[in-house]
Amino acid sequence: MSKYHTPVMLQECMDALAIKADGTYVDVTFGGGGHAKEIIKNLNEDGILVGFDQDQDARENIIEDERFIFIDQNFRFLKNNLRAHDLLPVDGILADLGVSSHQFDVPERGFSTRFDGDLDMRMDQDGDLTAQKVVNTYSEDQLHKIFGIYGEIQNAKTLARTITTARLNAPILTIADLKTAIQHQIPKGKENKYLAQVFQALRIEVNQEMESLKDFLNQTIDVLAKGGRLVVMSYHSLEDRLVKNFLAKGKFSGMVEKDFFGNEIKPFDLVVKKSITASEEEVALNNRARSARLRIAIKR
Repeated sequence: MSKYHTPVMLQECMDALAIKADGTYVDVTFGGGGHAKEIIKNLNEDGILVGFDQDQDARENIIEDERFIFIDQNFRFLKNNLRAHDLLPVDGILADLGVSSHQFDVPERGFSTRFDGDLDMRMDQDGDLTAQKVVNTYSEDQLHKIFGIYGEIQNAKTLARTITTARLNAPILTIADLKTAIQHQIPKGKENKYLAQVFQALRIEVNQEMESLKDFLNQTIDVLAKGGRLVVMSYHSLEDRLVKNFLAKGKFSGMVEKDFFGNEIKPFDLVVKKSITASEEEVALNNRARSARLRIAIKR
């Protein structure tokens, strides 16, 4: 498991879940199973842990335990799958968002700027949309929007035009092709950061990550028992902003709704107002922890 992915803020996540030994818990981003294995240690024979993951590689890490149920689905299908297994409501949900170290480290998956390989970036390897399709078929306006919103790239419009012009000569099929096509748009001295933003934007689009996150969060209101805990760890500002707003207000934008008497109508109470970050010691051991933001809420 440690080679697959080192779990970030492991103890902080366990503390945040406040696990009841006979409870039902869901790890909606199972991955290497690091967090899941720690959760199951805290359960007795009546406890249940459900793991969700759409990545085929994650199935290799399935926990052989009668208390564990693996569901090979995206977490946006949380409610229907839990209902099908007669597991509603649940006592806690953990979501560790983003890409696993394993996905970054396998060149043919196309997630990392460190390697060459096909422009893929699918978390669900059965999905139809790849980064290759995005780069070669999306309009200039669509690419502009993706790079501007999901990548927060300053020269997003110029970047989009550069790509649509380059693909007229030959399709952009590999990571090397993309780097070559956009090389003149990359600011000197900021190559790594810029490419990371480009790849983030493409990955979010390919996997519909923002839409999936919204679907998942909305379903947690119905899925969690009263007093149940929602624990979400995010790695970039777009995700964290959605999570922060939802936990604080029960929606992604606007003000908190109030009843006739002026009382706030919201589904969660925050356990901590600000996000929790990893310790300096953990960041030194695992660089991925550097950008992690952990938020915790309790269902009203």
